[in-house]
Amino acid sequence: MKLQTFFFMLFAFLPFSMGLVQAQEKVMMLVGTYTDGSSRGIYSYSFNQETGEATALNALTTRNPSFLTVSPDRRRVYAVCETNDDEASLKTIRLNPRTGEMELIGSAAVQGGDPCYVATNGQTVLTANYSGGSMSVFRLKGQASLPDLVTRFLGSVGGPDLTRQETPHVHCACFTPDGKYALATDFSADRILSFRLDGQKVAANGVAATVSADSGPRHLIFSRDGRYAYLMSELSGRVTVFRYAQGRLEQLQEIVSDSVAARGGADLHLSPDGRFLYSSNRLQAEGIAIFAVNAQTGLLTRVGYQPTAAHPRQFNISPNGRYLLCCCRDSDKIQVFLRNPKTGLLTDTHKDIPLSKPVCVQMF
Repeated sequence: MKLQTFFFMLFAFLPFSMGLVQAQEKVMMLVGTYTDGSSRGIYSYSFNQETGEATALNALTTRNPSFLTVSPDRRRVYAVCETNDDEASLKTIRLNPRTGEMELIGSAAVQGGDPCYVATNGQTVLTANYSGGSMSVFRLKGQASLPDLVTRFLGSVGGPDLTRQETPHVHCACFTPDGKYALATDFSADRILSFRLDGQKVAANGVAATVSADSGPRHLIFSRDGRYAYLMSELSGRVTVFRYAQGRLEQLQEIVSDSVAARGGADLHLSPDGRFLYSSNRLQAEGIAIFAVNAQTGLLTRVGYQPTAAHPRQFNISPNGRYLLCCCRDSDKIQVFLRNPKTGLLTDTHKDIPLSKPVCVQMF
């Protein structure tokens, strides 16, 4: 009788446990695009992070959603409309995290041209406005509220490139892991700005770091433990390693990502286990540089380079670390690469996701 009870309970549990495994295999994937081709805007997919297969779910029509992020509760998507006209805005989208259905529920002007980056901590939303040379700060009054623009902070000039650093550009704005500060890349002044957070109040906090002249700082990320930060610079094509503390960055290393000086450095990400860093390079010898990370010092050693299709503007890594997905804007596809967890090297699976001008991919 006891044996029969055991088998009954085992078989009753199996469908539930298999459902958990299946849920872990599949994650939600959102893709932002430029819409001057055939794209409608934002696309949702179910991505199987065991097989590398993507299944289309839904599409939302909106203009040039070049970067997007998801709220902590995964029910809101914030996307920027990257234009240099009156449509330059922050879009708020309701997301069904099970079905991928999306609904546009709000739009707010960023008051700065070509917003190209957005981040949120659940209380505040930041946008980096490239042509506007500014960071816009939006307040959220509650989980279901729409962002309310409260202030803007301006970048500056000072870099030597009289063509690409002639006016202020801000390319990235992000929250620090300790939750006390925000940092923004001041592209045309070759520096990173610091802002102090007090609840939903944001105040200027000086310069977090100055980088080498003619760098054009673009994207900034942090290690999982919050001790180190990594910067991808567009013009120099270098990755800079910093030690982070209290809204300030101490430079530890600069290492070449773009070895042909194409002046098209783009994005960078750490693998989920923190053992490898990847950075994308455009315009010439397009591809992804691969670095091993020293766990004790945060320093980088270059271990490989993976060629990609045209214009790898942004990329991301699946939550389980198995795949790297690269948005190749000018080849109209997202390439799916298999990661070797021991070496960090990439292998093209040829399971491309066809899409007109993809420029941002997020998975969760």
